[in-house]
Amino acid sequence: MIYPDIFISLQIALHIILSCILSFAVAQNPVDAYAPTVNVNCPETPDLLVRTFTLQNQVLNTSETEYIGSRESYVISTAWSNWLGNASNIGYNFENLEGKFPRIGIAIGGEGYRTAQYGAAVLSGLDWRNTTAREKGTGGLLQVASYLSASSGGSWLLGSLLMNDWPSIKELVYGNGGDLSSWMLNLDLIVPSSASVSNSDNQEYWGSILASVGSKANNGLPISVTDLWGRMISYHFLNETTQDNFYTSQTSHGAGQLWSQMSLLPSFQNHTIPFPIVTADSQPAGSGIPTTVSLNSTVYEITPFEFGSWDPGLAAMLPLKFAGTYLTNGLPANQSACITGFDQASFVMGTSSSFFNAVLNVTDGNFGFDTSDGDEGGMNFIFNQLLSHTPSNIMNAANWPNPFKGINPMTFQDSSADQLQLLDGGSNLEKTPLSSLLVKARGLDVVVVIDGSADDQNYWPNGTSLLTTFERISSVLSSSHQPMPPIPGTAAQFVSTGVNMRPTFFGCNLTQGQPTYPIIIYLPNAPPLDGSAPATNTGDTQFSYTSMFTAVFINQAFWNTLGGFKPNTTSSDPHWGQCLQCAAIDRAVTLRSDFCSQCFTQYCYNPNNPPSESELPGRQFIFVDPDPGGLQKLERWLRDNKGALAGYIVAVIVLIAGIVGFM
Repeated sequence: MIYPDIFISLQIALHIILSCILSFAVAQNPVDAYAPTVNVNCPETPDLLVRTFTLQNQVLNTSETEYIGSRESYVISTAWSNWLGNASNIGYNFENLEGKFPRIGIAIGGEGYRTAQYGAAVLSGLDWRNTTAREKGTGGLLQVASYLSASSGGSWLLGSLLMNDWPSIKELVYGNGGDLSSWMLNLDLIVPSSASVSNSDNQEYWGSILASVGSKANNGLPISVTDLWGRMISYHFLNETTQDNFYTSQTSHGAGQLWSQMSLLPSFQNHTIPFPIVTADSQPAGSGIPTTVSLNSTVYEITPFEFGSWDPGLAAMLPLKFAGTYLTNGLPANQSACITGFDQASFVMGTSSSFFNAVLNVTDGNFGFDTSDGDEGGMNFIFNQLLSHTPSNIMNAANWPNPFKGINPMTFQDSSADQLQLLDGGSNLEKTPLSSLLVKARGLDVVVVIDGSADDQNYWPNGTSLLTTFERISSVLSSSHQPMPPIPGTAAQFVSTGVNMRPTFFGCNLTQGQPTYPIIIYLPNAPPLDGSAPATNTGDTQFSYTSMFTAVFINQAFWNTLGGFKPNTTSSDPHWGQCLQCAAIDRAVTLRSDFCSQCFTQYCYNPNNPPSESELPGRQFIFVDPDPGGLQKLERWLRDNKGALAGYIVAVIVLIAGIVGFM
């Protein structure tokens, strides 16, 4: 038992220790690699910093163009051959398809651990490297994709795949016994050791995070709760962290891993991976960060090469290497005023999932999480430690020095601001980052939407993300982006037609005389086909999953990805893999095969003859915990009581020894 006066003394001592950690100390620590480098020489040619474009000259970054060209020429053509074979299974001749393969993008969005796991399961089901997926016909779509966009929890999955050099999902999530230690989702994101704020391991964990964020502040860069958040994410999704070193500062825990250095990884240099894009929303500087974000607010994207926005109001990009640099009209204050190292991978993932405008009360510094596992108390504690050692910044957004100050003052919302206030990529309700894949210059033919949103009361998607994209394209981006295909007009119609609970193809039939839109392959999170109890519809703020829970979650979503659906049954569709191939290749054919026509009759959304949710009988929608307290509570109890448990064991041994001696 810890008596109150001792506990207070410990808290005071801890406060002193944390003060030292965040002071301007010269002692180096591996986690200090989080600090950007300041006073860097800028490019001698000013136009190498900010590039602007108009609707008439919208062009991609040269490096992106070269990457896509090389991937499509040397990698994707072979991947199509692997996936389709001679294409006779879907009624085509592969030789007639060569040279005109559709350009495909995949978008992963949603919130938190749920989306990271759901996206991982779906990608595994689309991955040629997964033997089961390959045999079912779905495995191979990932390899023929040119782009992969992500936001919020989806960015955690994307960053983890990229910064670990594109391993299989099985290795990434569960570890490989070597350099990959698993995601360790059994360790809570905020309070990994115990629900107790005074737990010594929690204090070590928070102290390391505060030290890394403090190193950034010491170099004069603005920080916020997003920095803390990103560093927490890195412990699970980047490399260098294991169960053994989790509570130490012996490793950088992902600090120093830069998004702009992704291009140095072998998988990137070999063009193995689809071109990655992470998105984030924003709120105009000085707006007070309301909980809702308008569709007019600028949406930013982050690639390995650039940071900026395709929105017509800004239409400008900065080399990602120099993110963090203050520029005015594209120019630095002086030739040595540039900054590098700001684009920490953890900060990029933290920015895309920075939802604190909705849960942080900046007045009292308290968080409002819908959880009872100590996360709220833990976040309150570490955040208030940060507040006591940093200058006043906007704390409930991701603070990015504005490199676009002075650009397009008539249309850009933050043309006069010194800082950009970036938010979770789903803050405007476009939770799946589809818009970045609809940029006209990218010219996509097919977009796969992996929707892990929690829109209704049971945490299932109801089409809100697609509806938001449709509205934003129509009202804000019609001049700069491709149009959306026809979709149900409301969330209620998504539900009544059942397309929110099964794979659906939108835009199968182009209308003559209308603008060309891509086919959208919609893969929403849904209950198991066979009527089993669902485990994938968890809340946004569930910050830990037992190993058993994760295994059940990913297994359910994986088999849904492989299953398609058979109308009016609880069975999977044995032809779903081939139907998916039909949708992926359709824009390359002039005459649809009989087999693919049958597939499209089943899977295409026809606004003139919409399907019905009654075609999906026997589904269970209420979440059932696959590991109801047992393993989760045992793991936490063992962590909380390991000292007492050891004492009990010793006492029992002594007692037994005494009894034996007496006898």
